[in-house]
Amino acid sequence: MGQLWSSIEQGIADLSDFLWTYPLAIILIAGGIFLTIRIKFFQFRFFGHVLHQTIGQIFKKTDKKGTITPFQAFTSALASTAGATNIVGVPIAISLGGPGALFWMWIIALIGMATKYSEILLGMKYREKNEKNVWVGGPQYYIKKALGWKWLSSAFAFFLMLELIPSTMVQSNSIATQAEGAFGWPVYITGAVVCVAIAAVVFGGIQRIAKITDKLVPGMVLIYLTVCLYVIFANVGQLPEVFSLIFTHAFTPVSATGGFAGAGVAQALRWGIARGLYSNEAGLGTAPIAHAAAKTDHPSRQGLWGIFSVFIDTIVICTISGITVLVTGAWKEVGGTEASNMINIAIGTEFGDAFGSTFISIFLLFFVMTTIGILVFYGEKQAEYLYNLKFARVMRIVYILAVFVGAIGGLKFVWQFLDLLLAFVLLANIIPLLFLHKEIAALTDDYVNRVYKKRKSKQEVELFDDEEAG
Repeated sequence: MGQLWSSIEQGIADLSDFLWTYPLAIILIAGGIFLTIRIKFFQFRFFGHVLHQTIGQIFKKTDKKGTITPFQAFTSALASTAGATNIVGVPIAISLGGPGALFWMWIIALIGMATKYSEILLGMKYREKNEKNVWVGGPQYYIKKALGWKWLSSAFAFFLMLELIPSTMVQSNSIATQAEGAFGWPVYITGAVVCVAIAAVVFGGIQRIAKITDKLVPGMVLIYLTVCLYVIFANVGQLPEVFSLIFTHAFTPVSATGGFAGAGVAQALRWGIARGLYSNEAGLGTAPIAHAAAKTDHPSRQGLWGIFSVFIDTIVICTISGITVLVTGAWKEVGGTEASNMINIAIGTEFGDAFGSTFISIFLLFFVMTTIGILVFYGEKQAEYLYNLKFARVMRIVYILAVFVGAIGGLKFVWQFLDLLLAFVLLANIIPLLFLHKEIAALTDDYVNRVYKKRKSKQEVELFDDEEAG
């Protein structure tokens, strides 16, 4: 029986590797380029406008319709991406794919900006109010309402609902193992504490999640980046060699050195794309679920936050994490199952090993808490769409229990399905996005012509929102 299960696990791993190395890589890159062309390179041409309309407007009050503010929607969505993947996932990608994996993360981010913008835009247009009079939306809504593909909308919701179980377990396990190593806390104690905290958050709905994330996430990101930048500047002389490694090994194999086992170009591509996507979630369709509750006057305006979130998540946070482990040489010291400790070791080179472990453990605790909170919300929305609010509350309990099970390392065989389920979710979202390219382009042109260029009055823009944006 053990041999049979080992064969099944290996088969799942081989299928995941194949999907993420070839078919999904092609779909993500080609699809992102296609959408970039259809919106006329919007994410690059209007990047200054994006910054002005996002971080430049975070303290501005709005009376537009919605449940939460645009900034709260952004921090809620960012909470599901800025966390263990940025801190632990990037070093693991480098461990398995070499420094070149970071290059492919950048590529996915640059074109993923168009993908994330597009899915948030459609999510805003086709959102609707549920029986509690709360705005809800996401791929399942625009797949059904814009294309009439009810079977695919249900498939997306079903696979995402399932995928969030192992995803939640992996998140809780990352903090439990870190806390055990740094403080000696038993994993079941950490799991129980996180369970209680998550329950207190998610039972308050998206409003409570948003209020917590918009206060915790920005501060956590800034402190984490400050510490990492200090380490990088302390080793600034290594930067030329590091960037040479990144660009060289994106296209050529890298040989084994120290604790690094070596990697080919295919591994760099596979792990760079998979971890890059898992980090910024561009194409997965999760961000529109959080953004659908935002107050805005035009679908494209909220889509600007999608561009900004990919920039912050991958181009900034993941890059800083990756460069930190590369400039310090930490990527050569550990590999395999110990790769998650790379960032601890890297920070420890300047601040001491004890500080490195403690710092990362504390930050992972807060990052993972906010991440799990929004993941549970995503899962509930899928259950609500497929069945009803009562079943959504049942799934809420399932996710909270999964937090504890994951923390103690239980049901690890379920984790094997994570990348495979992510692949199904991605395909169920990215294909409809490509079919809706004309609508995406038209809405973008409308925003540029009527809002950005201010050719129409404010009243007309709001009228568009009332008729078209949900």
